[in-house]
Amino acid sequence: MFTPVLLFAFAGVIIGFGTLFTTEVIMGPLAYHSATDPSDCTLWYGIWNMLLQGGWTVFNQLPLLFAVALPIGLAKKQNARCCMEVLVGYLTFNYFISTILSQWGPVFGVTNFDVDPSTVQGSGLAMVASIKTLDMGMIGALIIAGVIIYLHNHFFDFELPEWLGVFSGSTFVYAVTFFVMIPCAFIACLIWPHVQDGMRAFQVFLQNAGVIGVGIFAFLERALIPFGLHHLLYSPFYYDNAAVSGGIYAAFAKKLPEIAASTDPIKTMAPWAAWTCSSWSKIFGCPGIALAFYFTAKPERKQELLGLLIPITLTAILCGVSEPLEFTFLFIAPLLFVVHAVLAGILAMCMNLLGVVGVFSGGLIEMSSLNFIPLAANHWKEYLPALFVGLAFTGIWFVVFRFLILKLNLKTPGREDIDEDIHFGSKAEYREKKKGEKNAKAGVAAGDAGKNQYAVKAEKCLELLGGPDNITDVTNCVTRLRVTVKDESKVADDDAFKKAGTSGISKNGKAMQVIIGLKVPRVREEFDQLLDDSVVKN
Repeated sequence: MFTPVLLFAFAGVIIGFGTLFTTEVIMGPLAYHSATDPSDCTLWYGIWNMLLQGGWTVFNQLPLLFAVALPIGLAKKQNARCCMEVLVGYLTFNYFISTILSQWGPVFGVTNFDVDPSTVQGSGLAMVASIKTLDMGMIGALIIAGVIIYLHNHFFDFELPEWLGVFSGSTFVYAVTFFVMIPCAFIACLIWPHVQDGMRAFQVFLQNAGVIGVGIFAFLERALIPFGLHHLLYSPFYYDNAAVSGGIYAAFAKKLPEIAASTDPIKTMAPWAAWTCSSWSKIFGCPGIALAFYFTAKPERKQELLGLLIPITLTAILCGVSEPLEFTFLFIAPLLFVVHAVLAGILAMCMNLLGVVGVFSGGLIEMSSLNFIPLAANHWKEYLPALFVGLAFTGIWFVVFRFLILKLNLKTPGREDIDEDIHFGSKAEYREKKKGEKNAKAGVAAGDAGKNQYAVKAEKCLELLGGPDNITDVTNCVTRLRVTVKDESKVADDDAFKKAGTSGISKNGKAMQVIIGLKVPRVREEFDQLLDDSVVKN
């Protein structure tokens, strides 16, 4: 589900620069173009407009991208083939809906199906790969993708008679999918128009809630992270129709030229963008948390802790991925995480009160490309207060976290109780230690030289999870290796996983989440290979 989101940083940069360099108010005659004749433009505008239109690819095709990406993490075998099956199955589903509504639309309460395809936005309809269909957005795409992935996992290896061998594998999965999509399409036509009515009512509620609603949204977006449900909260707003037709990301990207050329407040032109407000806690909150950890750590551990804090804090600020930092204290000091979520909500409300509105859900790179770079010329005064307020909140995060850590003696990073025996070592031990340090810098442990760091980490994780025979299922998200085990008592504790080079483990019954970081796809690949090798040996 999260895979397409990783594309937003680059697409956002292209859109940001494309919008900046094609805005005539900012670039002057260099960006001249006619509003009625596309060929009447400068070479500068033509080239940048071409790049700009290409940059919108990701945002214009979000449902399709989410549908195709889901099998990457959830298909238990032949992920690439499953991606193809989901693509053709999802298109088949939309063709069924298109035909149903064109023939019996009024029966399902859809009376506007004959609307011009160029004006479907806001009508409850959408164009998906040139198919006029219900506007189910990302949620509909994920549901259908999930159904097809289930069929793939159950039927891909289905044994057919030899004379029917041509229908095996992906062909058989698609055959089953084809007929399953028929009732799915009818159910969608029956239910989704009412879901759209509910979305509109929820949108009205949030708009009426005003600044308080923004604060509650920002608080919940952080508070739901331990349960893995934060995606379900923000996805309908960011990529679907809960706040604005087409999702905030797509709508803001398309409205950028208009906003860039205008001197009207952004909050007036795009009030629905208020919900993309999670970046503020990442950019200003995470440094405050890191500083609190550093200044409350034991003196002998500060240098070691600094090597951990700098990269994960920069990751939060620049890339908007705050989980590596948040998971360092989430399970050992949950009170701090609640305070973190509360402060995130308060900061979001303060920014909204100051009129600082835009796409602020990614890191500083994405924020700059979609906000600061293309809009600075006419809106820099709206952004300036955010810097001072944000830095003030960095101080608040630092003071509050430092106070609570010391007052409650919380065992945050750098404050763990570690007992080590002190003894005099020999020259041979010194050389062995140096050799181990050299291997550690290269990403391998003693005895693991020759293996890449991902293979070593996967091997250690597999061992700590109880071995291959204890693994039932493996998937991953953007930072975590998600594993279902047979016997949770065989899984090692959090400290053991941290010593193995991860950021720890979250346990929920038989469901385990090993926090790896942004390199988790590489570790997942090696982990799968170890499981495959185990099957072959057995």
